[in-house]
Amino acid sequence: MIRLTDFSIGYGSRMLICGANTEFSAGKLTALIGRNGSGKSTLLRAIAGLNNRYSGAIYAGGTDISTLKPSQIARTLAFVTTERIRIPNMRCGDIVAMGRAPYTNWIGALTDADRKIACESLDAVGMAGYRERTMDTMSDGECQRIMIARALAQDTPVILLDEPTSFLDMPGRYELAGLLGRLAHDRGKCIVFSTHELDIALRMCDNVALVADGTIYNMTASEMESSDVLDRLFGSADSCYRK
Repeated sequence: MIRLTDFSIGYGSRMLICGANTEFSAGKLTALIGRNGSGKSTLLRAIAGLNNRYSGAIYAGGTDISTLKPSQIARTLAFVTTERIRIPNMRCGDIVAMGRAPYTNWIGALTDADRKIACESLDAVGMAGYRERTMDTMSDGECQRIMIARALAQDTPVILLDEPTSFLDMPGRYELAGLLGRLAHDRGKCIVFSTHELDIALRMCDNVALVADGTIYNMTASEMESSDVLDRLFGSADSCYRK
């Protein structure tokens, strides 16, 4: 669903990724891992169409994203950032309904079909009873589920998430990874999320893509675990997860 061809990106003279060729498949949950500053967030923003300072090509469903208008990208890719949404009096249902923006008219009027999709998206992440709750009264985990519901309401084949587990406790991290896996498998979506949680990447994801050495090592989770790539780059950092 997402394919990188001879992809290179960096800042000034510093190249983070150089000449990478890889793809992220539909119906799969992929964890994007790597050291701080390796280029994980930069890569996600490029795929999302928010950073065009790269060479090579990014294809979504066979179409070069550089040829797409913003409205077309919004119907192709949903991006969940690390930003905490804590707007007083902003109801969860209204946040999720914003995901329908690419399909509404110029004044943003919602149709009955739009409202139905928003409600179904809340239900899909286990937050159906939170429609009238305001974002400033909820936990980080609950807010993260609401933002994922908004991405679902956007009804895109690809969902990108930048460190969605960063503000969660350990049970919450596993619950969120499980939710993302179910959405990928049950709905056939291509879901890619960056994380520092190596155990979650290896145990709960279909594929693991490691950004390091200026390239992307993209393998199934079992292949990544049995390879020497993690040991070579992280030393014994992952040894506790190989037991």
